[in-house]
Amino acid sequence: MARVKYYYDTETCKYERVKVKTSDIILNLLGFLTLSVLIAIGLTFLLGRYYKSDKEKVLLNENEKLKEFYSILSNRLDQVDGTLASLQKRDNNVYRLIFEANPIPTSVRVSGVKNDKAYEKILKSGLAKDKKSLITNTFKKVNQLKRKMYVQTKSYDEIIKMVKDKSKMLSHLPAIQPISNKQLTRLTSGFGMRMHPLYKVAHFHPGIDFAAPYNTPIYATADGVVKRSEYMGGYGNTVDIDHGYNYVTRYAHMASFKVKPGDKVKRGQCIGYVGSTGFSTAPHVHYEVLKNGKQIDPVYFFFNDLTPEEYEKILKLASIKNQSLS
Repeated sequence: MARVKYYYDTETCKYERVKVKTSDIILNLLGFLTLSVLIAIGLTFLLGRYYKSDKEKVLLNENEKLKEFYSILSNRLDQVDGTLASLQKRDNNVYRLIFEANPIPTSVRVSGVKNDKAYEKILKSGLAKDKKSLITNTFKKVNQLKRKMYVQTKSYDEIIKMVKDKSKMLSHLPAIQPISNKQLTRLTSGFGMRMHPLYKVAHFHPGIDFAAPYNTPIYATADGVVKRSEYMGGYGNTVDIDHGYNYVTRYAHMASFKVKPGDKVKRGQCIGYVGSTGFSTAPHVHYEVLKNGKQIDPVYFFFNDLTPEEYEKILKLASIKNQSLS
């Protein structure tokens, strides 16, 4: 039974019974219901935020693993892209230079695949924004790799055709290392700015140094005719070979010669022996490649006696900014 409430009326000086209006009852009920709903929402939010169900825990764990796998996949794609970039550089700077073909513009190589419907499906899906970003970025990387690989394949098809047309020219290209280097340990200094061994200042090193014991055989890197076999100042005992097609190779600091001017040589033929004559601090052969009289990086021409993995190692060794031997 509801309790009866009274109030003191100052005019009549009596206790009068409180009359409750229907509207007051309705307002009180609405207030109670509103407060109850707010408390329920707050409790639900707190429970959902700090207390996960078993199913939610499993889903969160799977989500973290997917992010980890995505990171690994993204790194692998970056590695593949790096390897492809090396092939593209070799394509433009070696193969196309050799066959005097125009390099493929970067804009052609990196242009992506257009109108991919997969993007539209992802964007229209109910995935969260960060998940969409992960997936679309991966799609973009894969599509760009597909495009680059397609262009590179077409480029190799074109080069193969040029090879068939210029098979004679290939034998006259400096395509091997000038000394035996099966363990890839003899390349000691690459092409470019290096520390001078005597003056201890940076200077331009126009070739590659291969360290080897005295009297190690030195080989012609391509077919050609010997232009010079003589002492040449700082180069010491030097052999120059004219290979035709505007290519000349130079072998310096030799101990002795096995050829003379006018001799015709074949790729792989011994032309002399390693020494330390001229401006040299240790026995080695200083090797240069000249195109149209200008020295260019010989490392891009070691394509006849190295696997892709070995070539990558040679590239890394040649890029080290160390001290040259001459």
